[in-house]
Amino acid sequence: MLTTMDDRNEIIMESKLSICALGGVHEIGKNMYVVQYGEDIVVIDGGSKFPDESLLGIDLIIPDITYLLQNKDKVVGMIVTHGHEDHIGGIPYLLKQLNMRIFGTAFTLGLIKGKLKENGLLDQSELVPIDGDSRIELGSMSATFFRTNHSIPDCLGIAFETPEGTVVHTGDFKFDLTPVGGQYPDIHKMAALGERGVLALLSESTNAERPGFTPSERVVGKHIEEAIVSAKNRVFISTFASNVHRLQQVVDAAYLTNRKIALLGRSMVNVVAVATELGHLHIPEGMLVDAAAISQVERSRMAVLCTGSQGESMAALARLASASYRGAEILPGDTVILASSPIPGNERAVSSVVDNLFQLGAHVIYGSGASTGLHVSGHASQEELKLMLTLMKPTYFIPIHGEYRMLLQHKHLAESVGVKSDNIFIVNNGDVVDIQGQVAVQTRKVPVGNTLVDGFGIGDVGHIVLRDRKHLAEDGIIVIVVTLSKADGSILSGPDIISRGFVYIREAEGLIEAANKLALAAIENLHEDGKPVKWTMMKQKIKEAVGKFVYAQTKRRPMILPIVIEV
Repeated sequence: MLTTMDDRNEIIMESKLSICALGGVHEIGKNMYVVQYGEDIVVIDGGSKFPDESLLGIDLIIPDITYLLQNKDKVVGMIVTHGHEDHIGGIPYLLKQLNMRIFGTAFTLGLIKGKLKENGLLDQSELVPIDGDSRIELGSMSATFFRTNHSIPDCLGIAFETPEGTVVHTGDFKFDLTPVGGQYPDIHKMAALGERGVLALLSESTNAERPGFTPSERVVGKHIEEAIVSAKNRVFISTFASNVHRLQQVVDAAYLTNRKIALLGRSMVNVVAVATELGHLHIPEGMLVDAAAISQVERSRMAVLCTGSQGESMAALARLASASYRGAEILPGDTVILASSPIPGNERAVSSVVDNLFQLGAHVIYGSGASTGLHVSGHASQEELKLMLTLMKPTYFIPIHGEYRMLLQHKHLAESVGVKSDNIFIVNNGDVVDIQGQVAVQTRKVPVGNTLVDGFGIGDVGHIVLRDRKHLAEDGIIVIVVTLSKADGSILSGPDIISRGFVYIREAEGLIEAANKLALAAIENLHEDGKPVKWTMMKQKIKEAVGKFVYAQTKRRPMILPIVIEV
């Protein structure tokens, strides 16, 4: 429907229903979405993502929630679709800034509880369990749910009932009709939503470029069983700890071959504990042994589940591959199975770990292609995305959860099943889609961005700090210390030069001595007229003199930090 700019402005002023992403579009990870009707705001997910190499020292990236803080009295709760880190990883840090009710399934809340306990937030947090049959009231909106498949148990899609119409958020999903955990996709409920009418659909786009259907998780189980049955010695299996269905298939295969199971890696231990307690993972009594007992069990009767399938340097598999894991080792003839696919960007790290494993004499089975069959995606491919669109029959469509090319391909898929091109919005984080009187427009934005987590600090590391870290990492630092008399400003000691990450002083004594003389000359020149000298001016002159000299001699620009002490 075409509207004039005046019409659009009027619509925005009176808008009742608004939808936006605070994270998760034009990127992979950091998922957070907002559905707002009138004075009520519901948040969907609170994810994180890992930093790239340019963000030195940063632990995590979470969404900027400035908009929620500006409207904290309107926030009625957060609904979490499932328990993956890109959907729950930011929750402890977000709750430190804005406490709100968290709705999620039992398994999802189990994983969240562990995070909140680590951060000392569990006692002050309100966690509300839901399932596929729940209905919750959220101010002027209500929410019902439908079960979906994914690579983690207890996943839900959400249907918001608003006075303006129904808004559906699919969560992460695929259509696995032979699921390992018995959680079948609730296709009938999805179809019923479509029959009643869906005003707007938000659907994930991760595999929008991949044709066909995503294979069932059961395919992986057969290949894992074959690999474990044929292994003659100890077996190490590394996969995503959250993929409980895959863990169950490993347990089943190990049981078939009369092997004990041990766990290595904190996340593996935590997820197995939660999944076992809630009945999502079944390990026969006496089969699970402590990690300390690995070397005591006969090699042909031992299987080890470990973290590190993405090549993480401190995870169990990388430490095993470098022979630095205390109490466990991979010996020649052992079998190592990587039942996962490298996340884009992790290929080099995974390759390094695999190479180290081969050097230890291990038989390594890796790769996600048909040759191994050890991994299938948890995300819907093109035919399943079209099926979801066909079931929902939305008036408006907003592809989410993916980089731009994925969102664009998802738009083309929607057009192929009859969604009007003008009714599809490819949004950036912060773009708001306003709907009033069945008319949708996107002309305004809310504040968004990345909040960087560094240790206990949340958002206290910005561009300037990162710039300094990059500077230090690339060119090092020169510290110039000089002590002056408080009485007359004369030099009592120094200048003394300390170098870190620039040159090795013992091998560059001439360079350091010359830089020292230049610093001394810069100080003495300032005292020639007999007037008092400001510290800031002295530091600036020292930096200029030494910086020009060092660059002329080395073509490097180390950080130069003058320290002036008065006594």
